[in-house]
Amino acid sequence: MTATLARLCLALCLTLSLPAWSQVPDYQHIELTDFATGTPARLAELDSDKPLYIKLWATWCQPCMQQMPHFEELQKRFGEQINFVAVNININERPGRIKSVISKFGLTMPVWLDKKGHLALALGLEGTPYSVLLNTRGETVYTTHESDAALDDVLAQLADGQPLPAVATGVIDAGQKARLLTPWQQGEHLVFFSATWCDWYLEASRPNMAQRCKVVQQGLSELVQQLPDASWQGVVSHLWTDDKTMNDFVAQYQMTIPFLIDHHGVLFHEFGVRELPVLLKIRDGNVVATVDDFSSIAAIREQLATSR
Repeated sequence: MTATLARLCLALCLTLSLPAWSQVPDYQHIELTDFATGTPARLAELDSDKPLYIKLWATWCQPCMQQMPHFEELQKRFGEQINFVAVNININERPGRIKSVISKFGLTMPVWLDKKGHLALALGLEGTPYSVLLNTRGETVYTTHESDAALDDVLAQLADGQPLPAVATGVIDAGQKARLLTPWQQGEHLVFFSATWCDWYLEASRPNMAQRCKVVQQGLSELVQQLPDASWQGVVSHLWTDDKTMNDFVAQYQMTIPFLIDHHGVLFHEFGVRELPVLLKIRDGNVVATVDDFSSIAAIREQLATSR
């Protein structure tokens, strides 16, 4: 990647990181997957006369697990007046783990999967756990990463039929999203996707995944050396990540390519990144090769060379 293009990406990210006012979006018609049945599910199919509580979570998210007992308690308390849905964000996820969580905490609300990350993008996910409360007009009235008395109070107001107003969120509109994608619509790029936390946060819950992140990130510079003429770019998830965290990550692994934070998760969503780490070859806005096996540099070079 040229220095000019890298600066353009950074400028766009900084410009578009400001929050936008929430509108009633098409999130209600996003196709999710019912974990119990494997069938499509949409929020629009729920009782529209009730407010809605969406909890975005992951099985490897430690605070998510800590909040599950309270989440189920709230479901039992307010489930008659409010629609509850537990939406798994489907990043580095495994069905067996989800099934275990449902069983362990006795979850009785619907558990759905955001397989392609459409809902996370539509709701402005910044990190799990993420609770989003919506009124009967479909407007976001409260968001939080906490599971506390403040959350309980807003739920009680919604259950009581109080018409709470919409609040500002970090959701971006279609025009902002298009501008973030502009640098990737022309030319050929090798884009390495990862997360600043996948090597340490997953150590307890997913040790194999954490070890894989470490090994792949330690070997990235060697791979870059083997493909010096490529237009390289590193992208890290925006979840729980700021500029300092990213800079520390780059320094720790002595990265030799530019990195940026995928603010709002636009690139992860656009290019279908659900497993980390992964290397994509993107040509004119389309993924033409996906590398998730980093065991052989020679094999990676051959795969990238033969991709069309």
